[in-house]
Amino acid sequence: LLDALALPRAVLAGYDWGGRACCIVAALWPERCMGLVSLNSYNIQHIASAMTPAAPQNELRYWYQYYFHGERGRAGLQANRAELCELLWRLWSPTWRFDAATYARTAAAFDNPDFVDVVIHSYRHRFGLVPGDPAVAGIEAQLALQPPITVPAVTLDGADDGVMPIAGTAAHTHHFTGPHVHRLVPGAGHNLPQEQPEAFARAVLDLLRPETLDLP
Repeated sequence: LLDALALPRAVLAGYDWGGRACCIVAALWPERCMGLVSLNSYNIQHIASAMTPAAPQNELRYWYQYYFHGERGRAGLQANRAELCELLWRLWSPTWRFDAATYARTAAAFDNPDFVDVVIHSYRHRFGLVPGDPAVAGIEAQLALQPPITVPAVTLDGADDGVMPIAGTAAHTHHFTGPHVHRLVPGAGHNLPQEQPEAFARAVLDLLRPETLDLP
């Protein structure tokens, strides 16, 4: 995208899958990244440790991922995509009172013919259950080493995030070897950019105006 827009560098900001993409660019191509805003901190998957069990209360939060590992889960997503995804929204952001129109704007994307295949492959690949794309095997090998993020970074957690580990992601600090500040945002669940857009935008602006940011 940076190449298509003829942008040599930019502040990258994202959440969930988009946040993972931003973390990957920041780690592997830091010369293209002026700064990073990432929800749930270091989002680069570590497939080699994916089968290490988490605390039981966190395993409960990941039930949908395990559901998608089997063909029952694929069939469930295929048949009930709108209902299932709305349930996940409510579980992930328990204090967000989104209305039907807000959900419908996103739910239209679930009708994409590739939606189910992409979702199922993602949740199986991250656990090492299916192979990745050979075309990006070189990049996967670099990511398996859990490369540090050296660019200035602001990481955010929603205080009410229903999918984030109970302890939050402040323990990811060691992955950020450049200037880094972590913020816990009250009144936000997993979809922080929609729930608290001012906090998300402020993080971006702070990286553009580093004199306003209390970076170590």
